[in-house]
Order: sequence, then C-alpha cells, then structure tokens
Amino acid sequence: MLTRPEALRGPVTATDPRLTARRLAFFTVVLATMALLIWLLAVALSPGGLGVIDWILIIAFAVTLPWSVIGFWNATIGFVIMRFARDPVAVVLPAAAKAGPNDRIVRETAILLCVRNEAPERIVRNIEPLLKGLVDSGWHDAFHLFILSDTNMPEMAAQEQSVYGALGDKWGDDIAITYRRRSNNEGFKAGNIEDFCSQWGGDYSFAITLDADSFMTADAMLRLARIMQADEKLGIVQALVVGMPSTSAFARVFQFGMRLGMRSYTTGSAWWQGDCGPYWGHNAIIRLAPFIAHCKLPKSERKGVLGGHILSHDQIEAVLMRRAGWEVRALPDEAIGGWEENPPTLLEFIRRDLRWCQGNMQYWQFIGLPGLKWVSRYQLAFALLMFVGSPAWMALLVFGTLGVALSPTPAAFIRPDAGGWLFAIILTMWFAPKIATVIDVLSRAEARRAFGGGVRFVASVVCETLFFILLSPIMWFGHTLFLIGLFFGRAIGWIGQSRDDHAVPVAAAAAQLWPQTALGLGCMLVLALTAPRALPYALFIAGGLIAAIPLAVITAIPGLGRVMARVGIGRLPEEVTTPKELADLRLPAIEAAHSKQ
Repeated sequence: MLTRPEALRGPVTATDPRLTARRLAFFTVVLATMALLIWLLAVALSPGGLGVIDWILIIAFAVTLPWSVIGFWNATIGFVIMRFARDPVAVVLPAAAKAGPNDRIVRETAILLCVRNEAPERIVRNIEPLLKGLVDSGWHDAFHLFILSDTNMPEMAAQEQSVYGALGDKWGDDIAITYRRRSNNEGFKAGNIEDFCSQWGGDYSFAITLDADSFMTADAMLRLARIMQADEKLGIVQALVVGMPSTSAFARVFQFGMRLGMRSYTTGSAWWQGDCGPYWGHNAIIRLAPFIAHCKLPKSERKGVLGGHILSHDQIEAVLMRRAGWEVRALPDEAIGGWEENPPTLLEFIRRDLRWCQGNMQYWQFIGLPGLKWVSRYQLAFALLMFVGSPAWMALLVFGTLGVALSPTPAAFIRPDAGGWLFAIILTMWFAPKIATVIDVLSRAEARRAFGGGVRFVASVVCETLFFILLSPIMWFGHTLFLIGLFFGRAIGWIGQSRDDHAVPVAAAAAQLWPQTALGLGCMLVLALTAPRALPYALFIAGGLIAAIPLAVITAIPGLGRVMARVGIGRLPEEVTTPKELADLRLPAIEAAHSKQ
C-alpha cells in the first residue's frame, strides 16, 4: 500500500480556476465528439436493425474512440497555440519564460544515466559531447554524472569497468563522474534510481534522467535546471524527445512520423493538463527531495505477471509527485536539444512495445489510489486504453468482415453515406497531429528548408503515411496476442535491445508475424468471395497485417536506409542544420545527408 507522507508537501494547494475551465471544456468536446461518432456508427449499421454483430461493433468502436478523439483535440489545440501564440512554450509552461538563458545555476544537479547490458563505447560516444558542453559552459561544477549500471553479463561488466574508468580519468578533473554497478536488476530501472536516491539523493537538488539511448546537449540540461530554479512549485519537467538521425529505414520513417505528431499533440495536451503533465522516465528533470519522499514504488502484492515490480514506473511517479502537491509539466519544444535512438527494425520495436504493454497493464491497481487528482486518474486509464484499444480494433476487422459477409449486400449491412462519412472522420482524427505539423511546415519557408525542402518533405509525408497505415494494425494484433498471453502467464520482462542496424531474415520475420499475415489474408479472402466492394475499406486494417512480414524485412535492409538518408526521405532538421553536439557523434545519417547537400 502506498503511503502519503506529509513531509515535503508541495506548494500547490489549489487548481487554477482557468485550468479547471480548460479541462471542463476539453472533456466536454471530447465526450460530445465520441457520442456523435457512436451515434453515426449506429446510423450506419441501422439497415435491418441492430443485431448482435452490430452491437459488438459499436462497443468495440467506442473502446477505440478515446485515443483517436483525444488525439484529434490535442492536436487541434496544439496547432492553434503553435500558430498564434507569441511564445507557445510559455503558454503551457510559464516557468520557461521566467528562466533567463544566462541565469546562474545555483542548485546541484545529478545526471542519472541508466544502463543495462549496453555497449559502453556507444554510451561514451553519446555522453562525451554533453560533458564537453558542460565544461565549456562554465557551470560544470553544478553537475555530477552517475552511470547507474544494472548489467548482469560478466564480460559486459568488465568492459564497463574499463571504459567508464577511462571516461572518469579523462574528465574527472573537470566534472564529477561516478560509475556504480548493481549485482541484480531488482526493481528494474525504478529500482536502479531508487538505489541512487538512497545512497546519494540527499546531496542534490535536481536529477536529470537519461536512458541508454538518450542524448542531450549541455544547453538543454542548463535550460531544464534554470526552469526548475525559476519555479519552486515544479516537481518534474518533461522535455520533448525527438528521434536521433538514423540510417535504419524503419527508424527513419517512424521517427519522422513522431516528429510530425509530437509537438502539436504535446502542446495541446499540456494546455489542459497543466500541472498534471506526463513523465516518460528520461530526458526530464526531477526535484529530488519530494521525489524521494513521495514517489517510491511498492512491489505489487498481486500474483502473476502483473504483480511484482512496476515495469512502466514513470507515469506512476508523475501522479504521485502531483498528489504530493508538486507540479508536473511538459516542455513541448523540439529545439530543447534532446534525442533518443529508436529501434532499428520492426521486430525490435515490437519487443520494446510489448514491454510497455505489460508495464501499462499494471496501472489499473493505481487508478483508485487515494488522493490522486482526477486528471492523474485519467492519465493512468488512458495509458491502459492505449493497449486495450488494440483488441477492439481487431474486433472491428473480424466482426466487420463477418457482418458484411453474412449480409446479402454490403448496403444491407452498412449505409454507404453514413459509413463513408464515419470512415473519413476517423481517418482525419488518426492523422490530425501530423496534419497540424504538415500545415505548419508547408506554410513557412524556413520550416520547409529545415526539412530539406518542400519536395523532400512532401515525399517523406507520403511514405510515412503509408508506413503508419501498415504499421498500426501490426501493432494492434501484437498487443492483442500479448494481452491474451498475459492471462496464461506470458511475460516479457526487462530485456536488452539491439540498437545497431541489422537485416531481418525472412524466416525470423515469418516466425513472429505469421499470425498477423494469416488473419489479414483470411479476412480479405472472405470478403473477396462474398463482398468484393468492401475490400478497399478492409485494407486499412487487413493490409498492414498482410504486409507484416515483407515490411519487417524490407525496412531492415541496411542499404535501403542509407539510400533514404542520401536522397532525403525521412529527413530531419538535424540532418540539414546539425547541432555541434550531434556533429561530434559523426552519425552516418548526418554524413549521408550532408554528402548530397
């Protein structure tokens, strides 16, 4: 049971009435939109009356709606702020406007770099530009780097000892560096940070959390520290994270799509979430004293795969920080200088996503925790819906196929007019966060140049749109199988990840993705035999399932990714105008982009 200690209670005693009004307005339009769409589906399914299959479809559709509708309204609000606010960041994070770029750093900050079975040379490559930047800034004395290792492979541990020892010898005279390795992975990453807190946490005011695939500039860390100093109510500030330039075809297209959607979505959500913002566990700054006092995670007493230590610890820590009276805010600024490496292949991406799925499923036991803000309860429920909605999407495909196949004609099952309108609206909502950024970029010459020019940008948008349509149902099906497996004791645990580009053999892709292919082909075959006119609509879900194996293989071809980097498909602003810190990494994607400019 989580306790609620009174020590270090936060200074936030009441919610700003303006923020309450924003939240009420937001959820009013969200609920109204959902009700309208459910009604429209009922109208579309009305020919012949509503039978069992119709009601199954309506219920499944309702389960999918929160993610789509909330994403649409977040993007709409974010777009308005991005386009018309003088300082969009200050609108959602007022402390950002208070923190001057030359303010003194008067608090001690620990940099927590959490690693587990990661190649230490790669970690050092990413961390040295940060160390150099801090030293050059003159504020290096205010920072202390902690490399917190949970490595359990003896050979890797020996490499860490040597490589990180050399790092300390090289930089130790200028900036404090501590390497610590635990002998076990107790509590996973949250346990790793808890161990730091128990040993050293009392010596520092703030901590900036990094994952093994994180990269941050010194300017980004200085800005986060100044923002925390500027507002004593802040408990956590989560910086926007963007993908690091990559020569993996899969990663390039995926993170280009994330770049399109993240800013408008995060800005819009920050506008109404306000002081109940997100925490993603990395590229963020936390106030250590209240974090130590209030955010310790218990080991769940529940038996089975959803018991034990919490895998997805970050959002739980965010809601506990807010419960204790401290603000949790987002900093939706792509120029903050924070990146992450994305999985290079579809199979690696699925592994990471299923770990998140298992961790998020543990949230249900915290939704009713006493003292949580209602927005915090929403955040936990929304994190659950992100994965619970996947079986609902699969139900729409399967039962929609059955409904059409069992009807004399498609029109006898669904009205073309209402069904067509619903289809168009849902597609618009799917892509709303990305549409917002596309409009923003195309309407500004400077933004077009930042992405390599309007032609490259549009070509990249087209490729990413097709990629997203194919990828989404693959992930929905994967979540569905995994959630079913949870009932039978299947768990994924905290496993290592391959971060380097590599090919995916057809056999490996087929071994993992044949169920997706079988379902997609089965549904399309049924429709081909009974209602061919429905095939184009079913392709929006079944098409991705059918393409799962070739998509995994093709997007992992190393040569394809290098070609895309040279011609500019998926080009990011960092590949056009490269920050010095990224240039120091000598990333192949950046070198390929510059070779053609």
